[in-house]
Amino acid sequence: MKIPTTLKHKPVIVSENYENIDGRNAYNSDAKGLSLGLAQWNDRGKVDISAKVWRHTGEKWSRQSEELPLHRVLDLAILVSRATQHFREAYRYEKLYDPEHPVIDRVGLQGDAMTVAVCTDNERIDEDIALFQQALSNDDELLGERFRTLSRILKEMGY
Repeated sequence: MKIPTTLKHKPVIVSENYENIDGRNAYNSDAKGLSLGLAQWNDRGKVDISAKVWRHTGEKWSRQSEELPLHRVLDLAILVSRATQHFREAYRYEKLYDPEHPVIDRVGLQGDAMTVAVCTDNERIDEDIALFQQALSNDDELLGERFRTLSRILKEMGY
């Protein structure tokens, strides 16, 4: 299925077969493609690049398609990576985290830091964190493949 080029987001680089590799939804996903392109929120004279997940209902392109600035895509990758790293050692904690110190890390970015923390405001955090850890464990192979691929590409880029 071809990603539309007549909408406000203007695709430049595309992956039109994303539905075939969309994790556990592979070959049965409404996420039909990914694109990097000119953001839909661009103003005259100001150009931002965004990433977009293109979702299709089977009949039409979905309004639930998501568009993110590239730095947010990378911030999400950092958050996923740091959370996954935490859960590799979380077995050491009775509740899979330290309730006295719920902050997992402060990742320095742009002269400040992104706080990565367990959401202790969640009334069901003890139950939900166990479910989260189990889901991470279930997806270990899917995520591991992507982490290894990302690591390889970053090393090739000199990072």
